[in-house]
Amino acid sequence: MRPDTPAENVDHTAEAARLERTAGLYPEDAEALLLRAAAHLELSGDRPEATTLYDRLLSSTDGLENPHLVRALKASNLWEYGHEAEARAIIEGVRAASPRDPAPWVIVAEALENHDELEAAHDTFTEAVRHLLTGVPQPPQPAHPLLFGRHRVRRMLGKAHDEWDALADSVHSLPVSLDELHDPKRVWSLGSENPAELEAEIHRLRAELGAYREALSRPFPVAILHWPATELTELLEAYPALETEYPSHEAHLATIESALRELASSGTPNLGIVTGTVPSYEAFAASELSSPSDPTLLPQYATTLAARGRAVAWPPQQDSACWCGSDRPYGQCHGPVAA
Repeated sequence: MRPDTPAENVDHTAEAARLERTAGLYPEDAEALLLRAAAHLELSGDRPEATTLYDRLLSSTDGLENPHLVRALKASNLWEYGHEAEARAIIEGVRAASPRDPAPWVIVAEALENHDELEAAHDTFTEAVRHLLTGVPQPPQPAHPLLFGRHRVRRMLGKAHDEWDALADSVHSLPVSLDELHDPKRVWSLGSENPAELEAEIHRLRAELGAYREALSRPFPVAILHWPATELTELLEAYPALETEYPSHEAHLATIESALRELASSGTPNLGIVTGTVPSYEAFAASELSSPSDPTLLPQYATTLAARGRAVAWPPQQDSACWCGSDRPYGQCHGPVAA
């Protein structure tokens, strides 16, 4: 599916089939591709077939990068077509596992919220923010939906603001405040005969729609290709013509960081890093009917990896592991704080 294809013009069944075929060609990316295929099946209304894909992933012998995410998606999908008991059991399992990734927490909490289990949704959101954000100086972007979801549910339950709600307010960037967006009484204004009230509600709804679009949007990042030391050594031994591109591994790493900083300073959004492997690169070159020695293939290879969901967002948090694979935090490796 092209990024500029309107959602209403998408044949979700055909797109799911295409993604399944692509997963067969790129088994190393099967998890990301099959999750996207399952999402299209859900949108098409074929929820049982989406469950089949989730089960296929969970039964894989290769292991999953994020099994908790797959289980959360499966639970949410099951509940939508009548399998409430099984969905609840999976949700409890996800909560008990206490994943470090915010996404599974968001999915199971919203599943509870969507089925009017507001107290359970509140407890799940709260458990997640305490588990993931306690002692964290600045909440990372992927955790923002946890704070916003918790704020929304607390407004519906009529609970007073607390310190986590204040944190949600501090990271909220839209012109309409969270209190307005999550006001339970807003629904009544849609039935008002007062044009001013209706106009104000349309403004709030547009802002909320913008927030949802921002959260759901997954544009392909501007990705820079990174070769680990062993892979770069193997690449240059096999294709010495590429030595002009990579004079040394240290220079390669420094070039990545400087290029990304330059892009960031120019205002380029959604930056990322993709990690290459020699077998994957050789397969890509073969698919392009070209030689791996051709340096013009390198940026195309990076773009292809990003399009297959292999990019890691840049920059990391200062105290997170550096993107280069060292054992040091990013702030002490390639991303020191400027003096």
